[in-house]
Amino acid sequence: MKVEIFSDVVCPWCYIGHVRFARAADRFRAKGGTLEVTMRPYQLNPDAPAEGEPLLPALERKFGPNATQMVERVASVGSEEGLVIDHARAVSANTFEAHRLIEIAAGQGLGEEMAERLFRAYFSEGLNVADADVLGKLAAETGVTDTGEGAEQVREHLARAGRLGITGVPLFLFEGQYAVSGAQPEEVFTAAIDEVAEKTGQTPITQLAAPADGCDDDGVCAV
Repeated sequence: MKVEIFSDVVCPWCYIGHVRFARAADRFRAKGGTLEVTMRPYQLNPDAPAEGEPLLPALERKFGPNATQMVERVASVGSEEGLVIDHARAVSANTFEAHRLIEIAAGQGLGEEMAERLFRAYFSEGLNVADADVLGKLAAETGVTDTGEGAEQVREHLARAGRLGITGVPLFLFEGQYAVSGAQPEEVFTAAIDEVAEKTGQTPITQLAAPADGCDDDGVCAV
């Protein structure tokens, strides 16, 4: 089953949705299912500067005095998922280069891992995810070789998100046609995966244990 996750690495609900979905995906794989996950870019603030600025003042300009209450709520939800979401340390910055790095990582089989490392760098470590040196270190930690490519692909994916009418993230697109929006609880993701698997004929086959000699009482033998 193919799943595309549209998200931005500076979106706390994307971080929460990322870990919740990953657990649901692991449960599906444990049942024998196959899931191919691809990270897709989305920019909440494409005009953000690369040099970055403290996040809280930027949020206060956008949301007013309610910003503090908003970040406290999302930090609390993140904590329940085992995540450290520290808006006071976070640096608001342009995420295009971070998405380019995820695109390269995806080609090397490490797209999900690179996205997770960027989420953690932004929300837990207060790193500027637009800084070239920071991105280079994070890539090396994750085992990703930055080839310098990927910019055109990111632009194409961003344009496709626009054509699909995506205006908020995270969004989980199954087989290009079934969508789940938001950082849903793990059980919602589990149900969605199972439903799509059933609709598309990808429900895992339960493997029944054979007798010790490898054949059952009807003469059916394991191979």
